[in-house]
Parts: sequence; C-alpha cells; structure tokens
Amino acid sequence: MFNDRLSATLLAAGISIGLIAGSAILGHSLENSRSSDRFVTVRGLAEQDVTADLAIWPIKVRAAGNVLNDVSRSADDARKKVLEFLEKNGIRPESVASQTVRVQDRQANDYVQAGNAAFRYIVEYTILIRTGEVDNIRKVSQMTDQLVAAGIVLSSQGNWDANSPQFLFTQLNTIKPAMMADATKAAREAAKQFAADSGSTVGVIRRASQGLFTINDRDRSASGSDSNGQAWASSPDKKIRVVVTVDYFLD
Repeated sequence: MFNDRLSATLLAAGISIGLIAGSAILGHSLENSRSSDRFVTVRGLAEQDVTADLAIWPIKVRAAGNVLNDVSRSADDARKKVLEFLEKNGIRPESVASQTVRVQDRQANDYVQAGNAAFRYIVEYTILIRTGEVDNIRKVSQMTDQLVAAGIVLSSQGNWDANSPQFLFTQLNTIKPAMMADATKAAREAAKQFAADSGSTVGVIRRASQGLFTINDRDRSASGSDSNGQAWASSPDKKIRVVVTVDYFLD
C-alpha cells in the first residue's frame, strides 16, 4: 500500500513538473512569436547630381522637289555643309557615327492622292554624332541657326526635337554601391525615429528591397524613362535617384 501511494505521488509530481515546463516553453514560444511580429517598414532615399558623359546628336537635313536627281543633289550639298559646320566648330570627323539617307516618293504612297502633294520626292539625310565631348556638343547645338541662315532645311518631321542632342550618363554602376549605402542609412535613421517614438529599439533587418535607379534632367521633371531608367535627355546636368524599402525588427 505504501509503495502504491509513493508511486502515485511521484507520478503526480512528474506530471506537475511537466506541465510547468511545458507552460514555460509555450509562453517563451508565444513571446518569441510576438517579437517576430514587431517590425517597422521604412523607406530611404538617396540622390546625387552628376554630369552626362555621352552626347548623341542626330542632325536631319532634307530636300524636296519633283526631279529626283535634283532633290538628291540638294540634300547631299546640305549634308556636306553640315559636316563642314561641325568640323569648323571642333566636332571631329571620327565623332560622326553614321550617315543614313531616306528617299520618299509621295506618289507611291497609297494615302496620298496624285496631285495633292506639293513635291513628289523627299530626300532626308541623318548625320549621327556620338562623342564624350559633352560641353562642345551643348554649345554647337545652340548654333544651328547658322545652318538655317545658310539655307539648310533641318528636318523635325514626326518629332519636335528631332535635331536636339541627347545627353546620357553611362557610369551608373560606379556610384551604385555608395548610393545604396546612403539610402539604407537614411532608412535606418527613419526606423530609429519611429522606434524612439514607440519606446523600442531598432534590431536587425527583416527584409529589404531596392527600387529602380532613375536618371532625370536635374532641372526638369520627367514623366517617362527608357529601359535603363534614364528619363529625358535634353540637359547634361542629371539627378540620379534611388529608393530602398527596409523592414527592421523592433526590440
């Protein structure tokens, strides 16, 4: 009888200890679970002003008339004058990346009725300049009125700025790491402020994501960009921008 009572007592004590230990473990797990839900999502912005290092300038000249040989000769003369103008103003021949010609017979166009077109033939040359001499391209591109004064017709058909140079920044990869560090630092400062206001401290990063790098003209707001995130290209003065989104645990 005594042995039976002792066994029952030991069994009850064991069950009690097990329940206490289990409750402690469960409580600790629940607290850890609640801690893992305590985080804040913040964004960090980094911006940097840079200067374009590449200029791409398409110059289009055109001539129109009813005799193809005459029109072609006029367009070619205009092309040569443009090349002379460029070389005279310090744009070297090796900076001319390509020269293409486009001939249009308007009577061959199904949408233009015969006799409605003022001239039958249009010949257009596109002279494409590609160079790292950004400052000179900016200066010379503002002197094209001299070409117009010389009787050269600059074509802008289909695009209001067809003869305007584009200025691009191609060294983005060299400044990406520093900008990412600045954006992450800004995000952490925002998280610290939030934590201070809520009586917490900032822990480790829970999750982070990087937005796209965008390159815009510094003094012009842009509404679109190309595949590289480079929006508008009319000015050599650029502003690069990136935003990171970071989740920080709060302790």
